[in-house]
Amino acid sequence: MGSSSVQKSALLLCGDYMEAYETLVPLYILQSFGVSVHCVSPNRDSGDRCVMAAHDFTGLELYTELVVDQLTLTASFDDVTPDNYDAIIIPGGRFTEILSADERCVDLVARFAELKKLIFTSCHSQVMLMAAGALAGGVKCTAFESMKPLIEFSGGEWWQQPGIQSMFEITDCVKDGNVVSTVGWPTLGHGVRVLLESLGGQVSSLKENQASVLFLIGDYVEDYGINVPFRALQALGCKVDAVTPNKKKGEMCATLVYDLEKARQLPAEKQGHNFLVTACWDDVCVDDYDCVVVPGGRSPELLVMNPKAVALVKKFDEKDKVFAAIGQGKLLLAATGVLKGKRCASGKGMKVMVKVAGGEAVVSKGCVTDGKLVTAASASDLPAFLSGLSSALGVSVMF
Repeated sequence: MGSSSVQKSALLLCGDYMEAYETLVPLYILQSFGVSVHCVSPNRDSGDRCVMAAHDFTGLELYTELVVDQLTLTASFDDVTPDNYDAIIIPGGRFTEILSADERCVDLVARFAELKKLIFTSCHSQVMLMAAGALAGGVKCTAFESMKPLIEFSGGEWWQQPGIQSMFEITDCVKDGNVVSTVGWPTLGHGVRVLLESLGGQVSSLKENQASVLFLIGDYVEDYGINVPFRALQALGCKVDAVTPNKKKGEMCATLVYDLEKARQLPAEKQGHNFLVTACWDDVCVDDYDCVVVPGGRSPELLVMNPKAVALVKKFDEKDKVFAAIGQGKLLLAATGVLKGKRCASGKGMKVMVKVAGGEAVVSKGCVTDGKLVTAASASDLPAFLSGLSSALGVSVMF
């Protein structure tokens, strides 16, 4: 996504049952821009793991918590020196309730506040700002609405985006001084844009107009494979849409998360965040988009059986557009001939599919770009994938 003359660094404060989306979106996006991110949790060392959860509305009055997978820590909490970082990121989730009572964690956040370094919070993690006294004096702050009285009791000023009827309509975040706050995962596209700019990042594009990207999805699309690049491209100022043949704008697609448990040959499939379809299939015009992205999961099986999806991809191919796919997403591109003669990043499970489609499977971590085709083997390769995709779209971030 562009080189940097200044190395930026961020600290990601973690704990069990942290919100997965609010953890991985800023983590992977920052890494793809060349920002060094250390993931730490109290009483744990580098290499230890924290459980992550998905919070989503499933038809009940309040969100449901679903255990999804785990994040491996990359540094030890006891080795952290706030002076060495440009920002601290605190995802939402229940872990912040425990950390807000841990004096070491509260002192850590207070030190970032004292140094006027950036503090990025989501959903419920604003409780750490309260515990550290970082809202005193009328600091403007937003959060999940249940946090409103606590923010006001802590001396902060509550802010809510006007005219909102549903959490899914919220797009804005708040920056007041060195504090950036978001309501949660629906606002992370704008939130990460503010985070990047606050770290000194400058987004530039080789195109005169903003790049536009279409995601082809369906039920059981891979959670991080759709959510991370979708929010990343929003943060870059791109126009992004997600469509599926049999659902209308405003309807939901179920997602899944792959969690590789010990002593298992394959990862378990677990329910992730539902994803909102943003446009109607029949309204899609190929000329309105520069690129089509097919995330992984099991949704590509659904798409490859749908003549409308196959025909749409062929139209993109005829127009010589950019193609991108993660994991099993290459199945739809294989069925339409897009992989023929191309090098593709592939896990072991996709090698045969790539080969019979006339492509060359490259079994390696990261991202492979061959002309206007950008591929990644799995969601764990998203930082490299985002870097390759942004380059293909002519978008970069410089610090």
